Amino acid sequence: MTDALLPAAPAALEREGDGYFRKGCNPLAQTGRSKLQNKRAALNQQILKAVRMRTGAENLLKVVTNQKVREQVRLELSFVNSDLQMLKEQLEGLNISVGVYQNMEEAFTIPLIPLGLKETKDVDFSVVLKDFIQEHYSEDGYLYEDEIADLMDLRQACRTPSRDEAGVGLLLSYFIQLGFVESRFFPPTRQMGILFTWYDSLTGVPVSQQNLLLEKASILFNTGALYTQIGTRCNRQTQAGLESAVDAFQRAAGVLNYLRETFTHTPSYDMSPAMLSVLVRMMLAQAQENVFEKFCLPGIRNEFFMLVKVAQEAAKVGEVYKQLSVAMSQAPVKENIPYSWASLACVKLHHYGALAHYFTAILLIDHQLKPGADEDHQEKCLSQLYDHMPEGLTPLATLKNDHQRKQLGKSHLLSAISHHEECVREASLCRKLRDIEVLQEVLSAAHQRSRLKYAQHQEDDDLLTLASAPAIIPKTEQEVEIIPPQFSKVTVTDFFQKLGPLPVFSANKQWTPPRSIHFTAEEGDLGFTLRGNSPVQVQFLDPYCSAAVAGAREGDYIISIQDVDCKWLTVSEVMKLLKSFGDEDIEMKVIRLLDSTSSMHNKCATYSVGMQKTYSMICLAIEDGDKTDKTKKISKKLSFLSWGTNKNRQKSASTLCLPSVGVTRPQIKKKLPSPFSLLTSDSSLY
Repeated sequence: MTDALLPAAPAALEREGDGYFRKGCNPLAQTGRSKLQNKRAALNQQILKAVRMRTGAENLLKVVTNQKVREQVRLELSFVNSDLQMLKEQLEGLNISVGVYQNMEEAFTIPLIPLGLKETKDVDFSVVLKDFIQEHYSEDGYLYEDEIADLMDLRQACRTPSRDEAGVGLLLSYFIQLGFVESRFFPPTRQMGILFTWYDSLTGVPVSQQNLLLEKASILFNTGALYTQIGTRCNRQTQAGLESAVDAFQRAAGVLNYLRETFTHTPSYDMSPAMLSVLVRMMLAQAQENVFEKFCLPGIRNEFFMLVKVAQEAAKVGEVYKQLSVAMSQAPVKENIPYSWASLACVKLHHYGALAHYFTAILLIDHQLKPGADEDHQEKCLSQLYDHMPEGLTPLATLKNDHQRKQLGKSHLLSAISHHEECVREASLCRKLRDIEVLQEVLSAAHQRSRLKYAQHQEDDDLLTLASAPAIIPKTEQEVEIIPPQFSKVTVTDFFQKLGPLPVFSANKQWTPPRSIHFTAEEGDLGFTLRGNSPVQVQFLDPYCSAAVAGAREGDYIISIQDVDCKWLTVSEVMKLLKSFGDEDIEMKVIRLLDSTSSMHNKCATYSVGMQKTYSMICLAIEDGDKTDKTKKISKKLSFLSWGTNKNRQKSASTLCLPSVGVTRPQIKKKLPSPFSLLTSDSSLY
């Protein structure tokens, strides 16, 4: 994907202009959402402190033998667990904050559920990337200070994206840029020593890894979360606003589903496959809810066929929320899903189920079959409304019999009232939902409307004569669907394109140090030809020409001529440049790719942030192709990840690795302790 985004030639990035850099929101701006994110960051720090205290208390409980001390530790541990539960409830309150995420202009609509953005710590790329450029690319890392600063500025901007398409574009730009960074600076055989820390958006527990995949997965999660915030912010009193909300929730489901399918071993619980599956369901359910609101926005005409459609649309919303509620109640999701989310899903399944029964009752009670009416059409609609008619009733007979219509309608009204009562009860059990006034008003008004309608037709023997209302078949005119993220529509320029074309100049390729070739063109003849795309290669080299004598070889890549960078030049451009010097002495710098058997450095240096730089040596015994001694002992080539696994070998920072995200690593016989174990001990539960 990233290769297709490479430009044909490196173009200088314009630092003055609209298209160079898109900034995020001002993190110091006192907006409602910024205050909410600041509260989230503060809660994350408190949760981290409490988790560390709990870990320390549990470790102390394992080793102490004094009974009095153990009782004191148990008491402190109970206090810490209580504090953690309270902090988790506060974090849950931020996730369902109506006053910030919902549209303030709308009235009398049930709130939607947004996702909060994951918080992260600052990351300093400068030292590690400069060292890697010097070591791997044989270039001065300080020449790339501006590019590294641009990368860090882009990451900082992604912490506070604007709540619109520009903010989504900003996050996707950084995600694609991370693809370039991963290809250029993160070889699969070593850890780079850059520690990424992200906080779980649901539990506040931090997860730290030296793995760029954690960064990419977290950015994707925030992209989906931002779509949910855009959807909840849309004005649901207009047709355009509802269409935008449906689109936003479908795109949120697409991003989260892509995250679930692509990053399958994420250590953060909010990005686990089980939780992401539930979140995708939740986004699609909210999109279907907006479809129902869009259908009802022009007004519900009191007509038979219109009421049939409304009832089935409401039944469809109730069905998807029922599926969501069941998914939220399954282990292991139910342990970490916010209680207010599960309660609201249960409230909505009963609310929309009640609406389906109410509108069915209206079409049965208020619309009696009159002479000249389309009996066949009404019979067909009524038969399609139910999976099966109540015992002893047929669609046409029910339409013609006023008493049967009225009795069946009252059965639906009783079912609607029962759903409303369950809905109100469920909402009263959750403190967060009790505090949402607009939700209480909507539920109360719908309940009162059904009760008043039933009171108009109530009879004393209803409880004895009325049968249970049949289930209504859910049906919708607009089935919501997952919209996958469209990365190809985001235009991104590789910050480090000066290093050369990515297919050649990447972290997983090894080549010889640049060699200087001094030669002259004899009577205009260079003694070789060129082939390939950028960078071009030497081909058909005359072994007696000046370039060959100076050390040129077939297959060498030309990277510069007379200090002119040629890594992005085509064959014709390089040939034109060579011939422009005539008979003058030409200095040409070339490199040569190494084969797979010698692709690993004999000496590798890795740097871990906050640790002393260490160097590890590997002595590789590579059998020469010309030797045929079968008895010669060859030491087994060690994987980079298995360095320092011997019991008598001292472990260094460069030999330690943290769990990987979505990447299959070579098996390690002995698991090495992490230097960040105190920080990540809580995340090991995932």
